[in-house]
Amino acid sequence: MRFFPWGFWLLCVASAPARGDSGSKARSCAEVRQLYGAKGFSLNGVPQAEISGEHLRICPQGYTCCTSEMEENFANKSRSEFEAMMKEAGRSVQTILTAQYRSFDNYFQDLLNKSEKALYDTFPSLYGELYTQNAKVFKDLYSELRRYYRGSNINLEEALNEFWTRLLERLFKLMNAQYHITDEYLDCMVKHAEQHKPFGEVPRDLKVKATRAFIVARSYAQGFLVGSDVVKKVSQVSLSHECTRAVMKLMYCPHCRGMASVRPCSNYCLNVVKGCLANQADLNTEWKYLMDALVAVADRIDGPYNVDTVIGTIHMRISEAISNLQENKDSITAKVFQGCGNPKISTKGSSSEDKKRRGKVTLEAKYSAVSLEMLVLDAKGNLTALKSYWVTLPGVLCSKKVMASSAADDKCWNGMTKGSYLPEVMGDGLANQINNPEVEVDITKPDMTIRQQIMQLKIMTNRLGNANIGNDVDFQDASDDMSGSGSGDSCPDDVCGKRLSKSPSTRQPETHAIPKQSGRGVIGASSRSLPSAFLLFLSGASIAAQHLWR
Repeated sequence: MRFFPWGFWLLCVASAPARGDSGSKARSCAEVRQLYGAKGFSLNGVPQAEISGEHLRICPQGYTCCTSEMEENFANKSRSEFEAMMKEAGRSVQTILTAQYRSFDNYFQDLLNKSEKALYDTFPSLYGELYTQNAKVFKDLYSELRRYYRGSNINLEEALNEFWTRLLERLFKLMNAQYHITDEYLDCMVKHAEQHKPFGEVPRDLKVKATRAFIVARSYAQGFLVGSDVVKKVSQVSLSHECTRAVMKLMYCPHCRGMASVRPCSNYCLNVVKGCLANQADLNTEWKYLMDALVAVADRIDGPYNVDTVIGTIHMRISEAISNLQENKDSITAKVFQGCGNPKISTKGSSSEDKKRRGKVTLEAKYSAVSLEMLVLDAKGNLTALKSYWVTLPGVLCSKKVMASSAADDKCWNGMTKGSYLPEVMGDGLANQINNPEVEVDITKPDMTIRQQIMQLKIMTNRLGNANIGNDVDFQDASDDMSGSGSGDSCPDDVCGKRLSKSPSTRQPETHAIPKQSGRGVIGASSRSLPSAFLLFLSGASIAAQHLWR
């Protein structure tokens, strides 16, 4: 006979409205209406006061200020806003890398331009017709050097060898203008003359030093551009459907629940963002390698390869070589005649080669107005700061964009209500999201765009490594290197073998704190737990059943 009072009480409790505030009056939705309108949505159909939330598909299904349409609009808005956050964060990194590229590019081009201008300004006075009749040879050299620096597929050693060969042919003919020298004779002359080093040690020395300097310079400049391009492409990767739901729950569900002033829990935000950016975090290893490689090459530029001195004195080395040829003209000519025979006397008469020195001109090394040491120091500081970009990005977004609460806050939005957040924070990268409690992540399906960018980082780091030891590197279109990219680089075998469904066997139990009650239960089932009133009802029913058996 004691069953009926117990059963009546339990039914009353189970059917009582579940609300998070005291009093029976429904809370106003004024704050949500204001936010919704500010986001550009029509207020037609927006509740003035809370309504029952059984219709919600993302937010907890308690009393709410959001209709199904509002929930969908907020989800789309949260997606676009989160993607905008990613692009904004990426743009800041792109700005740094692009600025470093431009600073070095301006410095290097300034050095090369000044050397070329010094040659054009001084050689006519120094060498007369030896220069004026062969100006194109010098112009072509600087053009080839620029093309190589810009990434053209040019063999720099061959380009320098070609310059010295052409210059020797032209100068030999001018210095022996009384002879009729055919192209066949020039071919023979080059073979014999090169054995006797007509330009001294300058060609060999300049080839070694200039090749190293240009290799590190163009690899260094290209490294900044590749890094910036990777960030740009990765920042444009769209959010998955699962991530969109998680971000919506993080950013806008508190507003739907009438908790606009409650900030998301810090660890809750980190789990959402780490799940959403799991693929991006996998860039971390190769990204760090690229930053380290750029730092190493920067040390070479301002150290052993001495770009300042090598590039700024090219015109001086060429002048030194021409002087060597002039001083050894007679012995070189005699040896060529001995090996190739005496050419026929020309009927055109002798040249004005003797007019080669028409005044005293002092050649000086040319330096950029910008300090190379300061450029390198600034670059190394920025590169070091960017090394951990991809793994620190979730924390940056949560603290500066989502405005999550402090880690110690136990009155924050935990995805269900205002309280503490108990699940542990996931590690970085795709493989570590296997038990992420906030975002469904399939680690067996890595994002192919990001895998391609990981490959780009590997290719660029390899080029920098070669440049660092003085080896020439091939700068073909990066797409040529991408054939088959992504294969074999998805994730570790011991992880990829696991199925990533959110079944109890692969997922840890969810341990959100039970919110403090204020005399009321919660109506509607949530995506995490059964309503407390319903649990109470089941417990009471069990007790009542025991009384019946008695």
